[in-house]
Amino acid sequence: MTQHLDPTKKHDAILLFDCLDGNPNGDPDAGNQPRIDPETRQGLVSDACIKRKIRNYVELVGRDEPESAKYKLFVEEGTVLNEKIKRGYIELKYKTEGVKEGTPEQQEAVTKWMQENFYDIRMFGAVLTTGLKAGQVWGPVQVNFARSFDPVFPTTVTITRCAATEEREGKDNKTIGRKEIIPYGLYKSYVFYNPHLRSEFVTQRDLELLWESLVKTWEFDRSASRGFMACRGLYVFTHEGKYGNAPVHELFDLLSVTLTEDVPRSFNHYNVQLDENNLPKGVGITRLA
Repeated sequence: MTQHLDPTKKHDAILLFDCLDGNPNGDPDAGNQPRIDPETRQGLVSDACIKRKIRNYVELVGRDEPESAKYKLFVEEGTVLNEKIKRGYIELKYKTEGVKEGTPEQQEAVTKWMQENFYDIRMFGAVLTTGLKAGQVWGPVQVNFARSFDPVFPTTVTITRCAATEEREGKDNKTIGRKEIIPYGLYKSYVFYNPHLRSEFVTQRDLELLWESLVKTWEFDRSASRGFMACRGLYVFTHEGKYGNAPVHELFDLLSVTLTEDVPRSFNHYNVQLDENNLPKGVGITRLA
């Protein structure tokens, strides 16, 4: 088994991705402008946004998996979460009419059923107490906010459409709109896999799909509003010991990213170096992008 695919080991990863002439993650509280740190002007992309991309990729690929039923998603657009919890009770032949919560034994059984059948529950965890109770799951995967290496400069671009939505006397048949973009930003996020929070249902294929999604999801998540986004690096540090062989900050410090131009407008304007010669004993590195 390749080291980065072992679900019994601790993994810590660095993800690099960039955005060219687009909006990587709009802030609804700021007119959908790209998220930024107001003090440093560095760009931000939320953990929820990154996990959404992972979910979208798994949903796409999961349809062709031999056990496709195990790659459904709990959190997906347009669905009602409580109905999915209820479905677990129904699948296990438990009574749901007039029942506010099942017995502790039933809740435990439903929790296991949902972990087995929903990829995002067994990997990210979930709160399953909003309707018919099914406990709470702590998943082994944690994703951090992404932050750009340098300040980004949100820009509002006005666009026009040659067709109006409705006819108005005395006005041109045009519509004015706008887009919120950044010219360029290179972002870094951290992804952690803690085997001590892994359930019996997490498999090698689950972990493989996680890393695969972080590299490939950008290819299937294209949007005019997001501009051009791509994975620029995925570095997975794997510990031999189940409690880790080195502090994670020491591992992450081995990656250096240096700007080589005055104004970054391309990934080629950065120099990325990984110091593999100083890896601590008991830690391996796998570069996936």
